[in-house]
Amino acid sequence: MSTDIPIHPSSDESAAADCPAIGFDIGGTNLRAAVISADGQVLYRVQTSSDGSVDAIERGIVQTSERLVERFPDVSAIGLAVAGFLDSDRETVRFAPHLPWRDANVVKRLSLLLPCPLQLEHDANSAAWGEYRFGAARGADNWVLFALGTGIGGAMMQGGEIYRGAYGTAPEFGHLTVVPEGRPCSCGKRGCLERYCSGTALVTTAQELSESGRYFSRLTDGLVAGSATGTDVVSAARQGDELALAAIDDFATWLGRGLSMVGDVFDPELIVIGGGVASASDLYLDKAKVEFARNLTGAGYRPVADVRVAELGADAGLIGAADIARSVVAAEGAASS
Repeated sequence: MSTDIPIHPSSDESAAADCPAIGFDIGGTNLRAAVISADGQVLYRVQTSSDGSVDAIERGIVQTSERLVERFPDVSAIGLAVAGFLDSDRETVRFAPHLPWRDANVVKRLSLLLPCPLQLEHDANSAAWGEYRFGAARGADNWVLFALGTGIGGAMMQGGEIYRGAYGTAPEFGHLTVVPEGRPCSCGKRGCLERYCSGTALVTTAQELSESGRYFSRLTDGLVAGSATGTDVVSAARQGDELALAAIDDFATWLGRGLSMVGDVFDPELIVIGGGVASASDLYLDKAKVEFARNLTGAGYRPVADVRVAELGADAGLIGAADIARSVVAAEGAASS
């Protein structure tokens, strides 16, 4: 099942001549793709469902690419944003918790089947590159993306380059241990930051607060049934629900402490808050900034990084992946000429 969503009327499709590229965002049961112009505009979207198997995902990438290149024949490259660990060459997916690839050289597997060169990138790095080129981080030299969603994604850029670490997996802000022997994490450790500061953490905190018996809340039934989501907590907080507001307050405290750790280690000029929970930033960001500045080493005697909300929303990864792929192809073409 697929849905095509035109973003611009057909008169705007002339932008496809300006070296467009395709960006993919791969989920466990769905695949999002978009044709992105050289100036970061989404020209066309496609969304396709799959059963989450390797064959289904790879077939979906190939078929979707063929459809998009048929519609936009000047597409020069394909970028794939992957939520998982890649090798240093960004060709092999070592491990992805919500995807079926395991030590799979995806570039080698797909290159002969695709109409354009393929480039893999970590999804947080893709989002960071999108924000750097076209969003909230334009003009920043040394900055960090802190992406709040189901967990915490992170990316760093220095001097216009993505920092990847020695083996391509840096940084993992969400798995810094903040509470020794604390809440269990899907990574296998306990007390990771993302267990206290993420969309799922909001629900866990609300459940713990509900069990204290101190709050009467519209969330109680959903928390008991296990059906409440982070979105439900945010919605209840906007309606003044005391339990939800207390969970948001706790979230803001942990976010501020997490940002102070990032500030202590990397000393960035800018931190961009992205991910799905960024849409609720009006509920928690002011307090988080106070906690950040208060917990920073040398507080009061050093500059504090600016903290902004991402501008590109859910499209950041698609836009960044496409732009990275286009840049790689352009650089390889220049080198060979």
